[in-house]
Amino acid sequence: MTIENDNGDRGAAPADVLVVGAAAAGLATVEALRRKGYTGAVTVLGDEPNPPYDRPPLSKQVLSGAWEPVRAELRPREFLADLNAEFHLGDAATALHVPTRTVRTRTGCELRADAIVIATGVRARTFPGQEPLAGVHVLRTLDDSLALREDLSAAARLVVVGEGVLGSEIAATARTLGLDVTLTGPLAAPMALQVGPLVAGALAELHTERGVRLRLGTGVVGITGEGGRVTGVALGTGEVLPADVVVVAIGASPATDWLADSGLELDNGVVCDSRCRAAEGIYAVGDVARFHHEHLGRPVRLENRTNATEQAMAVAGVILGEDRPYAPVPYFWTDQYDAKLQVHGFLPVDAETEVVEGDLAARRFVVRYRSEGRVTGVLGWNMPKQTRLRRQEVVDDLPGPVVARAGAAAPLASAPTH
Repeated sequence: MTIENDNGDRGAAPADVLVVGAAAAGLATVEALRRKGYTGAVTVLGDEPNPPYDRPPLSKQVLSGAWEPVRAELRPREFLADLNAEFHLGDAATALHVPTRTVRTRTGCELRADAIVIATGVRARTFPGQEPLAGVHVLRTLDDSLALREDLSAAARLVVVGEGVLGSEIAATARTLGLDVTLTGPLAAPMALQVGPLVAGALAELHTERGVRLRLGTGVVGITGEGGRVTGVALGTGEVLPADVVVVAIGASPATDWLADSGLELDNGVVCDSRCRAAEGIYAVGDVARFHHEHLGRPVRLENRTNATEQAMAVAGVILGEDRPYAPVPYFWTDQYDAKLQVHGFLPVDAETEVVEGDLAARRFVVRYRSEGRVTGVLGWNMPKQTRLRRQEVVDDLPGPVVARAGAAAPLASAPTH
């Protein structure tokens, strides 16, 4: 098969493609291949038995009960059938033989393809001692969300360990459900590492006003239990926060254990070049991929929903003969109570911040982030249009030449969607 890509280049497409990972990045890769005219065989291997679903609603709509699981599915079942791909679900990859591009699975299957896309994502980090105790949860999968939802329905007191994006969203959802919620972690304010002190301070005020107790700025040293059930969270100060349910939201690790003997370079993800290529005929996409960002001149790994889709589009193009670096302006959002925060670009923790639109006190504003004289990012709080427009300042200050935006013929300046 020969295919003409968006650049007008022509090259031989692989006879078959194996996508390892059936979440957003994996499914988006299949969809992009088909949109670009690929008619070869495609197999999707997923470790969960569920059809591909979206993860952002798990900490909000699904957790609150506003959505049943089917609403989180990324595509209707009939749409998946129309992709003409074989979905091999409920069977995890356990090893990759790079020279023959063969993946072995937990059930003993061996799947070989001309091109392999690694889209295994990340796994939630756990806290030492949490496993034997009932009532202690992480939130990464649909099953995690449903199990937590069930536990919260019979609980009064929740402690969330971890003040990042996920922990803050879970705290907001649980408080909206009427639970007594405490948010704890080593940083001084919610999402301080992601958005810096100015916006984190505003988030702290919002959570406090809504009734969340903030026990921040101190480390967690243990989780207490009695009779096999969690009873609280022990802090470094000696205080124990009582809890009926505990959620551990202390980040995630790239799911690369199955690649340990593959010979691929693994360092905070699957290390790739600027085309997301880890080895000849092997690519990585989504949360698991640590790719060389040509504008920044360093490797980057992004854990956000938009990147999963955009990087999948770029990888599909490279598989079919396109030769474009993937150099995105990152974008993520979070919803907490009635606040929608949207971020374009990078927000270094030591960046200079300035409110350039709206009013911080009114909780409707845009903040610009500068580092080493360049605009590196913008954050909007309930100002989506203005935030999108300000994104151009990030594009204009990118080091190096502007290249085509990931997976698209449009310039990098075009605004992303989610």
